[in-house]
Amino acid sequence: MNIRKVNISDRNEWARMRNSLWPGRLEELYKEIDVFLSNKSKIIKEVFVLDTGSNKLGGFLELNTRNMIEISDTGEVPFVEGWFVDAALRGKGYGKLLMDAAEKWSCENGFDKLISDTELDNINGISAHKALGFEEVGRTVLFIKKLNGKTY
Repeated sequence: MNIRKVNISDRNEWARMRNSLWPGRLEELYKEIDVFLSNKSKIIKEVFVLDTGSNKLGGFLELNTRNMIEISDTGEVPFVEGWFVDAALRGKGYGKLLMDAAEKWSCENGFDKLISDTELDNINGISAHKALGFEEVGRTVLFIKKLNGKTY
């Protein structure tokens, strides 16, 4: 097994894993993948995958950059948008390898920090982040109000 950048032949496996992480939006997830693969994505800058060597992927990590002036004095920082390892492969260090690739990418692109988040009730995700050296800096509840019938 190895960590590498995603490629077009990974499309269906990547979509499968994204749908496991963010269920019920498969069509939308495929659209985001296709935009990324056409080099036009504004929400994904880089993707690393865990290649199991059997035409099947075992995990992925998606990176973007966000303007996070409240956390970073430089404003723009790399942000882990999605981090997933198949259940059968968890606890074996593959999530760390994916995060290591994100850290390397961040350093190579001139950044000195990496930001991530997880749901407030995702105890395993919180533990995984802390085990890899992430420091919790806050908790939030996100609100949205629809205006003029517009949906988000």
